[in-house]
Amino acid sequence: MQVADTTVGFQYDASLGLASATVVRAEETGLLEALRRGEEAAFEALILRYEQPVFSLVSRLVDNSPDASDVVQEVFLKVFRKVASFRGESSLKTWIYRIAVNEARNQRRWFGRHRRREVGLDPPPGEAQGASDWIEDQGRSPFQVTLDHETQTIIEEALNQVSPTFRAALVLREIEELSYEEIAEILEISLGTVKSRILRGREALRKVLAARLVAAPAASYAHGLKEPNLT
Repeated sequence: MQVADTTVGFQYDASLGLASATVVRAEETGLLEALRRGEEAAFEALILRYEQPVFSLVSRLVDNSPDASDVVQEVFLKVFRKVASFRGESSLKTWIYRIAVNEARNQRRWFGRHRRREVGLDPPPGEAQGASDWIEDQGRSPFQVTLDHETQTIIEEALNQVSPTFRAALVLREIEELSYEEIAEILEISLGTVKSRILRGREALRKVLAARLVAAPAASYAHGLKEPNLT
């Protein structure tokens, strides 16, 4: 699908995910310039390209999932209002994700004032922060253990119990598959802090999943549900 304005020579192809990084960057620059000129086609293209990824990210970061749509709307409103002042010091995607993470954080704060917060899983001081099989990226992550719908639902529910601080880094890395450098830009933290939060988030998620599997009746896996490998 294409959104094009032949008068100004702007064109965005939604299949650019298959293109090289150089081409994508060039297209992003063209999109950004068109947005700054206030072209309607550019705003349509921006939503086409980023609405679903932003919704996916936000829905995993907010404490109340039904609020995700409202948060996404606020994200794009801020993007539209601030795009003229965006200086391009990071990629457009990084900038949008940073706004999304901040808006999700604002929603959690609001929700926390009206509902009891989820209990975080920040390990006590002195407790081990991870295990060797969770340190390397090439190891299996909780999101790679199975495509089974039931198991994925369990993982999503467990993820919602992870401390929001660790959850954001974990989602950006494991689901969005962003680099450590991109995550550092989005969260505005150091590279070392990014790695620490991801490691601790993985360990917290592993503990929640392990507890869920121990508590679940053995019959839960009698209907073809494969038990995830957590080691």
